[in-house]
Amino acid sequence: MATIVAKGLTKIYDKTIVAVDHVDLEVKEGEIFGFLGPNGAGKTTTIRMLSTLIKPTEGYAYVCNYNVVKEPDEVRRCIGIVFQDPALDDQLTGKENLDFHARIYGLSKNERNKRIEEVLKLVRLEDKADEFVKNYSGGMRRRLEIARGLMHYPKALFLDEPTLGLDVQTRRAIWEYILNLNKSKGITIFLTTHYMEEAEYLSDRIAIIDQGRIIVTDTPAQLRNLVGTDVITVSCNDHQSLKTELEKKDWVDKVLIHNGALEVYVRGGEGKIAALVKIADDVDVNIESINLRRPNLEDVYLHYTGRSIREEGNANGRMKMMARRRMRS
Repeated sequence: MATIVAKGLTKIYDKTIVAVDHVDLEVKEGEIFGFLGPNGAGKTTTIRMLSTLIKPTEGYAYVCNYNVVKEPDEVRRCIGIVFQDPALDDQLTGKENLDFHARIYGLSKNERNKRIEEVLKLVRLEDKADEFVKNYSGGMRRRLEIARGLMHYPKALFLDEPTLGLDVQTRRAIWEYILNLNKSKGITIFLTTHYMEEAEYLSDRIAIIDQGRIIVTDTPAQLRNLVGTDVITVSCNDHQSLKTELEKKDWVDKVLIHNGALEVYVRGGEGKIAALVKIADDVDVNIESINLRRPNLEDVYLHYTGRSIREEGNANGRMKMMARRRMRS
């Protein structure tokens, strides 16, 4: 059974900027669904449509069997959301922030008090309940925002870049809260991120979105298998000449020049290194270093888009994407 279904979901701004481009997705009940892509790829816009904050230009979506356009109030009652940008009142205590949110959803006083105690315990903030949020650390604020999203017993929880800007240790702690929440409560979680390791660690399935379009969806293991090859990374004095020669070989699946090195995708990489070195010698290319590794999600993204998620996620990524979309339209 699916908690979230979207078909042809599209959002166009100013008649020219295609932020989300005919997205189809299905999120199963009780799963953690990772929505992976660089800044500006359309992740937040998709969440905003699914959570009824903005209306799609085309297509439709159902959340908890409710139409996001025709039945927005019903959708809002069944979802929780943690926004990418902080949305807490730092002049209130943690408990007061939760109480205010619960009042909006019409919870009675007794129910509010009970639920506040439950969610604070879940995110391990019960000893900070009466402290002002302005004194919370970044990780504590994120945990409180997750707790707030759970106050009204949602069936689905949207987490938009939940660990953005947090240090590695805090990020890992948030991951554990998310996993525990999913396993103990069975809540469907829709998670957007541009962190490869976050998507892989948390998600039952992952959809990779690029320039507003979903390019592939599967489990992390199957996505790696789609590349299906080892990656030999070669640093040398003439990447282009070696690339040209390697592309002639039937045992080479793909060759890319990436981050100042040559990335060669082959099956049975260990057995191909000697042959690669010989080819380099034959064309008078000097090899400086060779590394062999199994494919990861970065390789999957690179395989489908021809560039890394880091390249696309720089400060100018959104502006470049908008320009491309205007040209395309």
